[in-house]
Amino acid sequence: MAHAFTRRGVLGLLGSLAATQALAQAGGASDTLRLGYQKSSTLIALLKAQGTLEKRLAPLGVKLSWHEFTSGLPLLEALNLDNLDFSADVADTVPVFAQAAGAQLTFVAQEAPSPSAQAILVRADSPIRKVADLKGRKVGFAKAAGSHYLLIAALAKAGLSFKDIEPAYLTPADGRAAFETGAIDAWVVWDPFLAAAQRQTQARVLADGTGIASYQRYYLARTRYAQARPDVLRAVYAELEKAGRWIKQNPAEAAAVLAPVWGLDAATIEQANARRSYQVRPVVHAGLAEQQRIADAFLAEKLLPRRVDTLAVTLFEPGA
Repeated sequence: MAHAFTRRGVLGLLGSLAATQALAQAGGASDTLRLGYQKSSTLIALLKAQGTLEKRLAPLGVKLSWHEFTSGLPLLEALNLDNLDFSADVADTVPVFAQAAGAQLTFVAQEAPSPSAQAILVRADSPIRKVADLKGRKVGFAKAAGSHYLLIAALAKAGLSFKDIEPAYLTPADGRAAFETGAIDAWVVWDPFLAAAQRQTQARVLADGTGIASYQRYYLARTRYAQARPDVLRAVYAELEKAGRWIKQNPAEAAAVLAPVWGLDAATIEQANARRSYQVRPVVHAGLAEQQRIADAFLAEKLLPRRVDTLAVTLFEPGA
């Protein structure tokens, strides 16, 4: 069942008071960069494991405060509430909900499209053979994640609407459990959770984003922080760009670094990383065209409270 979002509720559904209080206690001084990330924030996970960002920011007199989130929506909620300064990559869908809530965010960088890095999964023995077969079925996914839009776009392509399925809003961990026990008929998820499910449960891909959802991931900052410390954001951007090149040139070594961080085997990580572009680039208005299609799709399904102009955002220029 579709639910309309209130201005306050759009970014508050998945946040927790305890997390917010902990972040507030971490402080917001300009000499501390409060950085939020999630498990799929591969480049940030790599930089954290290697201590690279700390070394890069030390000459600027800046320390790092790390905060992990289950998915992109609560991450941007914290950014919107001034409990973080910088958000590691979130799927393209998530900033649309942030804009609908009136968040003052600056787009710092974008990862080039990775359409096959998220997919609709069914169990190996499922009778579901095509997206149209999802009609009347219970489908699990994280609300406002890229997987949410992938589902809407895939259903539309199959001649269905969001109202034709029974949505189950689940974090990746809860989604995996529900998928394995049969509590949901299909699961829409992204890497590395996607690769883990494929390798560990022999899950079958019903459809991925190829041709319908390009899955670009965005790095964002509070606009006030971006104005106050562009030097910090330039340093972070440079390290992300380098990490993106390194991970594609050294897939086995990167997987070895990430394995203990993610608690996954190296082969699963290599499979997941092969589907992500990790090409970090500046955000330009011309590159935001799909954002408007995403926003309009959610508005049509009454999942946004109002129309969002996805071009009405602040863009960071890393070379400036």
